[in-house]
Amino acid sequence: MEASAGLVAGSHNRNELVVIHNHEEPKPLKNLDGQFCEICGDQIGLTVEGDLFVACNECGFPACRPCYEYERREGTQNCPQCKTRYKRLRGSPRVEGDEDEEDIDDIEHEFNIDDEHNKQNHSAEAMLYGKMSYGRGPDDDENRRFPPVIAGGHSRHVSGEFPAGGEHGLHKRVHPYPSSEAGSERWDDKKEGGWRERMDDWKLQQGNLGPEPDDDPDMGLIDEARQPLSRKVPIASSKINPYRMVIVARLVILAVFLRYRLLNPVHDALGLWLTSVICEIWFAVSWILDQFPKWFPIDRETYLDRLSLRYEREGEPNMLAPVDVFVSTVDPMKEPPLVTSNTVLSILAMDYPVDKISCYVSDDGASMLTFDSLAETAEFARKWVPFCKKFSIEPRAPEMYFTLKIDYLKDKVQPTFVKERRAMKREYEEFKVRINALVAKASKVPLEGWIMPDGTPWPGNNTKDHPGMIQVFLGSNGGFDVEGHELPRLVYVSREKRPGFQHHKKAGAMNALVRVAGVLTNAPFMLNLDCDHYVNNSKAVREAMCFLMDPQIGKKVCYVQFPQRFDGIDRHDRYANRNTVFFDINMKGLDGIQGPVYVGTGCVFKRQALYGYEPPKGPKRPKMISCGCCPCFGRRRKSKHESNGDIAVFVLAGAEGDKEHLMSEMNFEQKFGQSSIFVTSTLMEDGGVPPSSSPAVLLKEAIHVISCGYEDKTEWGTELGWIYGSITEDILTGFKMHCRGWRSIYCMPKRAAFKGSAPINLSDRLNQVLRWALGSVEIFFSRHSPLWYGYKGGKLKWLERFAYANTTIYPFTSIPLLAYCILPAICLLTDKFIMPPISTFASLFFIALFGSIIATGILELRWSGVSIEEWWRNEQFWVIGGISAHLFAVVQGLLKILAGIDTNFTVTSKATDDDDFGELYAFKWTTLLIPPTTVLIINIVGVVAGISDAINNGYQSWGPLFGKLFFSFWVIVHLYPFLKGLMGRQNRTPTIVVIWSILLASIFSLLWVRIDPFVMKTKGPDTSMCGINC
Repeated sequence: MEASAGLVAGSHNRNELVVIHNHEEPKPLKNLDGQFCEICGDQIGLTVEGDLFVACNECGFPACRPCYEYERREGTQNCPQCKTRYKRLRGSPRVEGDEDEEDIDDIEHEFNIDDEHNKQNHSAEAMLYGKMSYGRGPDDDENRRFPPVIAGGHSRHVSGEFPAGGEHGLHKRVHPYPSSEAGSERWDDKKEGGWRERMDDWKLQQGNLGPEPDDDPDMGLIDEARQPLSRKVPIASSKINPYRMVIVARLVILAVFLRYRLLNPVHDALGLWLTSVICEIWFAVSWILDQFPKWFPIDRETYLDRLSLRYEREGEPNMLAPVDVFVSTVDPMKEPPLVTSNTVLSILAMDYPVDKISCYVSDDGASMLTFDSLAETAEFARKWVPFCKKFSIEPRAPEMYFTLKIDYLKDKVQPTFVKERRAMKREYEEFKVRINALVAKASKVPLEGWIMPDGTPWPGNNTKDHPGMIQVFLGSNGGFDVEGHELPRLVYVSREKRPGFQHHKKAGAMNALVRVAGVLTNAPFMLNLDCDHYVNNSKAVREAMCFLMDPQIGKKVCYVQFPQRFDGIDRHDRYANRNTVFFDINMKGLDGIQGPVYVGTGCVFKRQALYGYEPPKGPKRPKMISCGCCPCFGRRRKSKHESNGDIAVFVLAGAEGDKEHLMSEMNFEQKFGQSSIFVTSTLMEDGGVPPSSSPAVLLKEAIHVISCGYEDKTEWGTELGWIYGSITEDILTGFKMHCRGWRSIYCMPKRAAFKGSAPINLSDRLNQVLRWALGSVEIFFSRHSPLWYGYKGGKLKWLERFAYANTTIYPFTSIPLLAYCILPAICLLTDKFIMPPISTFASLFFIALFGSIIATGILELRWSGVSIEEWWRNEQFWVIGGISAHLFAVVQGLLKILAGIDTNFTVTSKATDDDDFGELYAFKWTTLLIPPTTVLIINIVGVVAGISDAINNGYQSWGPLFGKLFFSFWVIVHLYPFLKGLMGRQNRTPTIVVIWSILLASIFSLLWVRIDPFVMKTKGPDTSMCGINC
């Protein structure tokens, strides 16, 4: 597909499709004469030598190679103009009637077809095109006069390549291959090759093809290529066994402690005692759900050299699988175009074959600023990508590379590096200026809306009512860098939006990208990134392929998740933005069970898993057969009526059999939507586009699959793709895959694969946590709740279910946590306590409990490598977020479920302050700040009141005071980062926070002193006995 084709905009429902040539066309590397095929209207194309393809040497009738091949295979084999028989050209398969030739141009590769894969693809396409009609345009009847358009001798391999073509034939009908002719997908290889050739092909697929050991000097390399591409690295037993022993001991101690608490109530403060016991039981259940999924932590190693030896053999085509990369953005004012451009540039410069990478950018805000920025990015990529690959620089996002404070000359030996680096830095600064100019221009929207350079109004002027838009910025033609090398594909996508339709926010945008990529490139694997997560390790995709392309484990892996790492966070990580405890402890533990949860970015998916297919089943073990005459433990003897063939089919049926079964019994239109081309692509397990497809047809179908009504009455969002029903669609999507029996992999390369930005401001951080927590509450009340969903089939392991249950229950911990943070202040103000006076023996329970908590934390840090400072910051923010964002999430979730009151969220700002960490000290008012501030003030008042009371009452009151002060100080210490955030750099707090907090604390304290609900009331004197007439 040509990069200069222009912006394609249209609406399938309204039967509209236009092509807008809005930007200057890029200068092609070679001068094409622009001839078009007289049969189908596509560009004729070039030969391998770079010359114009000539089908007929007698009259030079302009015909492209696909039409030439089709005419030789299916037609009269004669030129339409001069009626001369077509001669066989170099690279074309033989047909009956060709003269014998002695040359050996490519005859040995002529019938080297991956029969099983292509047979499956053809049968699927033939069935679907026979069942479903494609041409929905108004001029379908006119287009029937055109002959079928055939793309080649067989289905295009999984290169992810756009077919070359022109701008004509938007409504050409797609024709399948005949199923019985020579050269088609069902070519009978038994007639053309013997058993030895088929055996060699099979060995080549298994990676075991090679000469005998005695004759091959490179046998060592072949043996290395046969080895697994990755391996599990279990945690050392000296680290993990003590950890497990302490967990068991802590569980026993916790049970004994709770038994003691239940059997020893505080009679003069039953309310305080009962509240504290309920909170402690909830904390115990929450700890169990969080702790036991970390029972089997593992590490993993990858072997990139073995991956290259197996799939990138010298002198052979590159066999690495293609990857479609998805980048999503909404608001360019909160997600700066420069940030998105850096992410796109790092993707285009990845260390991966350029013909295997396609980058799709979803602009869900239909912003012309994003569109223009992407055009500038595509132009700058022509200079940036060759520079990165020539000097192997890391990272390959220019903003991060040029701001690194390291020795950039380390390991660089090329004399021209310094000169070229300076020139490239100047080019990047000029690129930044152009992007900044676009941002400045976009700050003032014209009254008449945005106008494109050719005078056409921008189709997305109304962001809530606009057609779908697709622009190929870098494609097969025109997509070359300054050195003449091909660049990866770059495609702009903005799905159609109309009033009255549910668009499902980010999940809907991602599903639209899945369908567009399935139509245009259909790579078997997909990497999704947020717009602010750039590729920090250029070999990240190769790391994922070590798992997904491994013949042993890759078949059952649905996705490979990478940890999230962040730039721009203050050294002490005040608000636990790095989230290291989760990514380096919890996720490692899940990797040893059924795999980590999907966290929304930095994840490489298997396309078939997103399509709702189940993992392939391995061969079943043979059943024991008994004689049937005695009650032995084996199964009964096979009946005479049971045929061996039925059992063999039942035992050996795998993924292929499942798909054939689906083809015969499933309504594909109801499942995937009414796009025959897209449905055909879903059956291609190894990827590739349908063979009989032209660029114009693919573009029209791509507009169709992003129309706003395409998902109606389909399974998108319920069983396919990103799952709807929660603003944290990532958790739901991964959960559904694990319930089907897939497993996931956690990959932690030494150099972080991806890096992003995190909100270091307190208010932004709390709002981000609020969004996550509200999504968990939505899942908890939905039909996909891990508490009751996915039991059928038993494919989700119990410890994995524990982890998913914990991700939906943790926001509700905010209620007991808030109560437990207020209890110390109440105890100090009322001179009561939540526990009765304890004996020396009972005090051992408390000492053992605190000791087991400390030991668990220390041993956890020991095997995970997390620092004690990171662990402590995580503990502090668990309290801060628990009594603020999590509490609000529970309230808003209940309001949404019970009253239908929905909450709209804005995108977290990715903009950075010019001053280092200047955003850290900025104060932004939000109601989330009120509860923690109130709790903090109440505890400080309680401490002052308790100490004052002890001073007034003498020495004997200091003993009971220490226990109360300990709990109160525990709360204050955990809220200390919050207090620093309130004070800011100038140590001043906005008046509104002080007023609200003091007001609420004062009211609460006065009411408490007046009501005193948790203290037993004492009776006054009996007047009848004292005789006093009161």
